[in-house]
Amino acid sequence: MAEQPAREVSHSASSPPKVSIRELAVFFLRLGCTAFGGPAAHIAMMEDELVRRREWLSRQKFLDLLGASNLIPGPSSSELAIHIGYLLAGWAGLLVAGMCFIVPAAIMVAVLAWAYVRFSKLSAISAILYGVKPVVIAVILQALWGLGRTAVKTTFPAVVGVVCVLLAFLGLHPLLLLALGGCAVCLMSLVTSRSALGAIPLATAPVTALAGGATSFTLGSLFLVFLKIGAVVFGSGYVLLAFLRADLVAHRGWLTDSQLVDAVAVGQVTPGPVFTTATFIGYILGGMRGAVVATVGIFLPALVLVAISGPLVPRIRRSKTASAFLDGVNVASLALLAAVSWQLGRAALVDVATVALAVVAAIALLRYRVNSAWLVLLGAIVGVAWNVFRLR
Repeated sequence: MAEQPAREVSHSASSPPKVSIRELAVFFLRLGCTAFGGPAAHIAMMEDELVRRREWLSRQKFLDLLGASNLIPGPSSSELAIHIGYLLAGWAGLLVAGMCFIVPAAIMVAVLAWAYVRFSKLSAISAILYGVKPVVIAVILQALWGLGRTAVKTTFPAVVGVVCVLLAFLGLHPLLLLALGGCAVCLMSLVTSRSALGAIPLATAPVTALAGGATSFTLGSLFLVFLKIGAVVFGSGYVLLAFLRADLVAHRGWLTDSQLVDAVAVGQVTPGPVFTTATFIGYILGGMRGAVVATVGIFLPALVLVAISGPLVPRIRRSKTASAFLDGVNVASLALLAAVSWQLGRAALVDVATVALAVVAAIALLRYRVNSAWLVLLGAIVGVAWNVFRLR
């Protein structure tokens, strides 16, 4: 009897279910503390709990919110949580759902960053990272494979993807690459449909690469870098790596490739969004203040974009032109991911043992669908064991 009102409201097309802020906070706080496995796993957990078990949302409404999250840049699973919070509890729900999902992971990453800065020179830490880094490369390749099978639907997007990979290796800025990919697929869609009606309803991301500029580090520049990244990264959270490398390694020289792989490795051993990699990097560069600044910078656009895009979603999703543009953006995002995987692989795969570990992890992920968190843990154990063996 107690479940009946929630069931009736959740299946209503006109009004959202009545969920208290406390219930919303408890659910997303628990999810933020336990949601290992990346965006796909986070989305599956939300669907299972909120649609099947609690019946706070109908399946169609959940799919609508998921589609809305994919139509805007930023971390898709975090934006889905924010969309759900807004639908169920208004502006307060938007903030509570977002904060409770993001903050636990950010705190965990900050603690690990502190340990990394304090103890990274110890042989035990080095040994752990030695084993974890190859597994991270395998996780990235698995994401690239799975997302590629979804994003590359026809021959032309595949060609666009190959061209974008080549342009990425030639050093074209990620923002410009995303815009070119989106426009190419969008124009092909217009040509093949023999319809030139309607303009592209989504403004392309700013393509003025942050060229030039000082390489000296300040908290203000750190905030602006992560604010820009949070506002323009489409696709998987792993595509974030391409932007991080372009801005922080290649352009500004604030990080090395090895440190970037370490940051990704830490992101893999913690639950929650992959974007909390920014927390780790912020701590390395600017201590706890840097961690807070980087975290706020990269997640703030998601809160703003969800609030703005919600009313526009039904109209945008019906647009074939917008859909084609986003298909192109996703293909270009995967091209960036492929290029950055090569660069990071060179830093992580340093000998026969690391190559073998990456191959085994890739097989476990692709063939047997082993949870990446367990493989990261296994990589850490193997790294320590290998270090002990070499010292004997």
